[in-house]
Amino acid sequence: MDNKFLRRDVIQAQSQRLMLLLRWQAACLGNTGKVGVGLLVVAGIFLLGAVLPEKKALEALQARENILKQQIRSGSDGAFVVAQKLTNDQALQKFYDFFPRFDSSPFWIRELVRVARKQGLEINSGDFRLTFERDWRLSRYDITMPVTGRYAQIRAFMADALEAVPAMAITGFSIKRDNIQSAQLEVRFEMRLYLNE
Repeated sequence: MDNKFLRRDVIQAQSQRLMLLLRWQAACLGNTGKVGVGLLVVAGIFLLGAVLPEKKALEALQARENILKQQIRSGSDGAFVVAQKLTNDQALQKFYDFFPRFDSSPFWIRELVRVARKQGLEINSGDFRLTFERDWRLSRYDITMPVTGRYAQIRAFMADALEAVPAMAITGFSIKRDNIQSAQLEVRFEMRLYLNE
């Protein structure tokens, strides 16, 4: 029992002596030295929290780049054909082939609704209008989609929707908030989905 108290007393005495030593060192540094030590600590935290994780991501991207370059050189399957020259008609056909078929519009609308629900947005009644252009091979599906949610949800929805529906463009949006304290936003999106006829 005495050993426990003795050990605790020794630890307390050593910690008090260490604190006194640290206070004395801090007093010797002065204000400029304290700012310098603080900046060193902040730089170390920034290095560990921001620089090193991004360095790992950069290394992964560089490794992926090297693999793709090797695939291009070897001409293996799945490699991008860089040297192939397309005629104007072929390039135009590739452009049109990028867009989804006209009859797939219900799928893309469901995908848009799925992304909104995934982000937890409340979807109000939307407006859909199909427009055919005479001299174009593309038709245009104009979508007006009012949603309600928090700023982070709406921002994530915009990013996810453009990734999930690549042939869609957000052409405009308006934001309304009831009052300044309200975290809920009412956003009216105007989107355009391009379809290949």
